[in-house]
Amino acid sequence: MALRIDGKKISSDIKEELKEKVAAMKEDGIFPCLAVIQVGNDPASTVYVGNKKKACAYIGIESKAFELPEETTQEELLALIEKLNEDDSVHGILVQLPIPAHMDEKEVIHAISPKKDVDGFHPQSVGALSIGEPGFVSCTPAGIIQLLKRSGIEIEGKECVVVGRSNIVGKPMAMLLLRENGTVTICHSRTKDLREVCKRADILVAAIGKPKFFDETYVKDGAAVIDVGIHRNADGKLCGDVDYDKVVDKVSAITPVPGGVGPMTIAMLMNNCVEAALRLSE
Repeated sequence: MALRIDGKKISSDIKEELKEKVAAMKEDGIFPCLAVIQVGNDPASTVYVGNKKKACAYIGIESKAFELPEETTQEELLALIEKLNEDDSVHGILVQLPIPAHMDEKEVIHAISPKKDVDGFHPQSVGALSIGEPGFVSCTPAGIIQLLKRSGIEIEGKECVVVGRSNIVGKPMAMLLLRENGTVTICHSRTKDLREVCKRADILVAAIGKPKFFDETYVKDGAAVIDVGIHRNADGKLCGDVDYDKVVDKVSAITPVPGGVGPMTIAMLMNNCVEAALRLSE
């Protein structure tokens, strides 16, 4: 019977640990604060921002919300980021993506101080990860490492296959697994014999963005499968990149969708914010 990796439970454990840590920090005069900027009123973004505010409130992190109209200029957004970079009371800055089409996402990400880059998207953060220097790691891959470790799944020496090469998930995921001494293969749309490569994996991370793409023919007996995808099927139900029902009896561990990787992303964002407050107060 496959272990169903419970992201809700593990993220809840992490939030409890952070709550205790923040209470102790406040006694030392450190008050963690996260600034969240949302431009426009994309409904999904509004939900995400609301969830982030709730998590901050629960853990004891102050959150400052900046809800800017769709027609905000890039110059106005960059000026706000610069102001927050210089504000010593703010430890983490997050710009909720996507931003409106008239803005340059890359320039906006580059404008955030690497010391406050709690999303882990700044090139300096990514570079630090690649050479093993301290820095912020993007939240979804960091959360996946926690899911594996807290579920007792050994990474060292294991054959790890990451399907997807995005800057937010695939690439940092591969580097984190490498840091944990996994043997890592990155696959993508041009990979030949994708099925055969996936079948070698002791740990398979599916981040391809195609609903129910991976069935039992892609997985090795006893593998651990991490499903990063999130989609709505024809019935409006959430599903992942993995066909859970076809795969579950073949593997040793698997993340469900929803309730697997998703809750970990916000937990790790909170963790990065607490780390930023500690580093900036040193």
